[in-house]
Amino acid sequence: MRTSATSIGTWRPMMLLNRPAVLPRGGLLTSQLATNRQFHQSSAQMARPSPVLQWKNHRRADAATGATTTGEAASRAGRSGNTTSAGRRGGNSREATDKRGRNAEYQEFKRRKVDKDGNPETTENPFTAEEIAAEGRKPKRKVAVMVGYSGTGYKGMQINNEEKTIEGDLFKAFVAAGAISKANADDHKKSSLVRCARTDKGVHAAGNVISLKLIIEDEDIVEKINAALPDQIRVWGIQRTNNSFSCYQTCDSRWYEYLMPTYCLLPPHPDSWLWKQLVEAAKEKGYYEEFQKKLADVEGYWRKVDEEDIKPILDKLDPETKAKVMERIHADEDASAQADESKPVPETKTEETPAEPAPTEENKTPAEVPEGSVKPRNRDLTPLDFALRDIKAAYIAAKRRYRVTPERLAQLQEALNMYCGTINFHNYTVQKSFKDPSAKRHIKSFKVNMQPIQIRDTEWVSTKVHGQSFMMHQIRKMVGMASLVVRCATPLERIKESYGPTRIAIPKAPGLGLLLERPVFDAYNKRAADNFGKETIDFTKYDEKLQAFKDKQIYQRIFEVEEQENTFHIFFQQVDNFKSDYFLWLTAGGIEAGGVRTGKEEKGSKTLESALGDEDENPVNGDG
Repeated sequence: MRTSATSIGTWRPMMLLNRPAVLPRGGLLTSQLATNRQFHQSSAQMARPSPVLQWKNHRRADAATGATTTGEAASRAGRSGNTTSAGRRGGNSREATDKRGRNAEYQEFKRRKVDKDGNPETTENPFTAEEIAAEGRKPKRKVAVMVGYSGTGYKGMQINNEEKTIEGDLFKAFVAAGAISKANADDHKKSSLVRCARTDKGVHAAGNVISLKLIIEDEDIVEKINAALPDQIRVWGIQRTNNSFSCYQTCDSRWYEYLMPTYCLLPPHPDSWLWKQLVEAAKEKGYYEEFQKKLADVEGYWRKVDEEDIKPILDKLDPETKAKVMERIHADEDASAQADESKPVPETKTEETPAEPAPTEENKTPAEVPEGSVKPRNRDLTPLDFALRDIKAAYIAAKRRYRVTPERLAQLQEALNMYCGTINFHNYTVQKSFKDPSAKRHIKSFKVNMQPIQIRDTEWVSTKVHGQSFMMHQIRKMVGMASLVVRCATPLERIKESYGPTRIAIPKAPGLGLLLERPVFDAYNKRAADNFGKETIDFTKYDEKLQAFKDKQIYQRIFEVEEQENTFHIFFQQVDNFKSDYFLWLTAGGIEAGGVRTGKEEKGSKTLESALGDEDENPVNGDG
């Protein structure tokens, strides 16, 4: 049935009230839509459109004016110069690339600054018009910048005007060195900046790649950029690429390393809440004999610690204080944190001073520790507080004395082997459902170094994972799951069951130990040599410098922060004493024993996130 323009104008505009400011052809309809849009913008009682709707309006408006968005430009560039990867990804490569570009653009749109009315704010250029004019125009070239950094003190890799990030410092150094013109110093999008892997807060990278347009006429440009950077960020090299190059789209795979103290593989203390649930379920399900067999190499470890290290402290206490200590000795870490004066270094202090190790009481400045502020607080502590502090220190010292057995490392390797292949990792990230196709990732290998290293009193073990791509928190949750399965003598099938539709809570291991080793560009490197006449993107030519940087800026920081803040001890202490069904899937009761979070119950997961220090982070394009 045909409908007149007049009849359409009487009802349809109300349906289009939240549609973008892109007007279709037609006199009366155009006039009516314009009137409704003005009403929508002026009405204080109507709700502002959601960010997703605002973004769609933004895209449609750009399409109407012929503008090309950053995401579309990257998408088209990837399609025009990546025929090999298109074949590798299959027939839907164009749709996948378009979706990737839209995701990247949407994240940029959400991060934009807006005024009180929701309109985009313009970023002020730090240079005057005279300075910009005096600089003149210089040619830009598409390049791959190979970088390494320690993530300590940074809010992640990706540039964010509100936070201190790796890309933020890199961009400032590019401008200072003349690699980015003063005219483009106010917006990184003008340089088409793309990162290969977006590492999370505190995560390190020995090798990472960003692609963008730089002015590289100066032969000493790398040295000038490094001179403008803190010591914990280094540029290894700048490599010319073809104009359509995108390091994110052309990256074939990534290598990550995760370091953790070997005491992370010790079982929970027999008096902890989780251990009691493990034993009870093992006896009920007829699994107790196998349970004991898996823990044979550490049998009696905690009994010996209690007898030799803890009992002498308790024997010095009066009966009343001793009774209170016994009640709280294995409570949640937060309960005893106030009594811990031996390691009073909060994480935020590390973040505020990224170029230096985390400060201790001895090297804090007067501004950080007001004169006389420490001793009075010590005098305010009760005998109970002192006892808890001493006992906690004794347990931490006992953990650091632990030396892992080959049998225990072999169990860890068995657990990590379960991750290899193409698997649905929806339980190993955030905001992804079982049916989301993007939750499937391919892991090539996950290996344990069977030769641990000892740094001061603590023994460390290294694991390395090689995969095509990773979702946010995926590696940390994989390490968290594997270490928990080993330390809790959980059947290995539990890892396989976690790939199914049942939602379970997997705590992510501390970001402190995660390190992006390097990305791999095999397919691009072959085309670069054969078709483009360009040098390959290869980190091996910087191996000597890279290893020295890892030893000083990354490994050393990891070891120092762990020694000062007991990061891994706190993490497992919280898990062992988190009195909820969240982690009961570790028991012989099976995956059904864990608290399943669906529908309205999902709100309960916020309690878990808060208790374990997790944050509300965006899962799109996140790595590690």
